Amino acid sequence: MNATRRRSEILAMIRDAGYVGIDALAARFDVTPQTIRRDVNVLSDDGRLRRMHGGAAWPDRNIAYGTRQVLNLAAKQSIARATAALIPDGASLSLGIGTTPEQVARVLAERGAAFTVITNNVAIANLLSDAGQIDITIAGGRLSDRGVVGEAAERVFSAYRVDFGIAGVGGIDPDGTLLDFTPDEVRARLAISRHCRHRLLIADASKFGRTASASGGRIDDTDTLITDLPPPEPIAAHLDRAGTRVIVAGEQDRVWQQETGR
Repeated sequence: MNATRRRSEILAMIRDAGYVGIDALAARFDVTPQTIRRDVNVLSDDGRLRRMHGGAAWPDRNIAYGTRQVLNLAAKQSIARATAALIPDGASLSLGIGTTPEQVARVLAERGAAFTVITNNVAIANLLSDAGQIDITIAGGRLSDRGVVGEAAERVFSAYRVDFGIAGVGGIDPDGTLLDFTPDEVRARLAISRHCRHRLLIADASKFGRTASASGGRIDDTDTLITDLPPPEPIAAHLDRAGTRVIVAGEQDRVWQQETGR
């Protein structure tokens, strides 16, 4: 087994168990503890695991924004292109916090068309501020991880009825629950979802099964999920029962659509 596949399976084991010891991982993969420590160091350095004494744990806090900007970047860019393709020129949209919504904003800015954007994402507001044809409203409130959260942010989203609400998410539980890292993040995401005509959830495949401490909303409530790999069971089953549209942005910019519930 090569290192890439082994590290992927290490991530899956620790995601499911919460914590796994070095010796247990070495025995599972029939390699030395030193090899596992190197794997854990690599996974910890990019924020996907947390090193612990004698083992590794699943992170209980979000990864730093700067790290997330480059983590799974190709997948996020592919998702962004597929998402932007759904947005007609002149549309109004709300964009939530996170690095994948930031990539969507980047694609829309490059299009050179007019849009009305409501956001609580400071990075998005900065990015779009140079695009004179885009009208931007930014939520006010407490700044956290380049996002504005709190009651003021919720009020801004609630004051509009936009064409598209575009939100990322910290994690998607196998039972379909949507997860984020703070209750404020959840409330802002739900405000976006409640005050739009089309609810778009954008999430790369690393979010499937990823844990986070604050919950709110369900994947079943999403009109369209845009991701980079087909969702695993049982998440796919929830989408199928809800009739949610799933768009999978694949390799080499190939985009195909899987219409579930039909």
